Amino acid sequence: MDCTTIIDARLRAHLDTMTRVETDEGLKATIGKAVEAIVTCFRNGGRVYFCGNGGSAADAQHLAAEFSGRFYFDRPVLPADALHCNTSYLTAVANDYGYDKVFARLISGLGREGDILVGLSTSGNSENILQAFAVCREKGVRTLALTGANGGRMKELADMLINIPSTDTPRIQEAHITIGHIICELVEQAIFGEKQ
Repeated sequence: MDCTTIIDARLRAHLDTMTRVETDEGLKATIGKAVEAIVTCFRNGGRVYFCGNGGSAADAQHLAAEFSGRFYFDRPVLPADALHCNTSYLTAVANDYGYDKVFARLISGLGREGDILVGLSTSGNSENILQAFAVCREKGVRTLALTGANGGRMKELADMLINIPSTDTPRIQEAHITIGHIICELVEQAIFGEKQ
């Protein structure tokens, strides 16, 4: 195995994916709409929730922390949380109701009209996120889906869809975190002003 060959190929694949994102004007417009929606949510006293599975759960938790902690500079908390972080809740509901219900049940209790739920799924077909999005539609919670190429079934339920033009899971996840960071930066600037 030639490590250099694999390294070069993966870096080229990453750059190719990000170039396709950069040149997709519709996708960039949706990112802008997501920023506006999140800014409005926070300014109106709402909360932003995140959910995902596996690596996407790690990304969801990471992005929630950028809002509730800090991103580029010290500023007040922006109320955000990832729905999977309470393992006692997660394991109890998965055991008692099924894993497909873990996010739907929690957002049904926490979500309020004007809040936003961000669901990360490379396939766009994660059943537990789909069920959570369906609950959000009933409650007036807006939804933002971060998916791969075709958006999967989440495309039909999401208010906003950021679908990365790739079918390669690692490349999709890399793009999700990059776009998530851009959203965090723009939201922070819009609410608190330029980087200090």
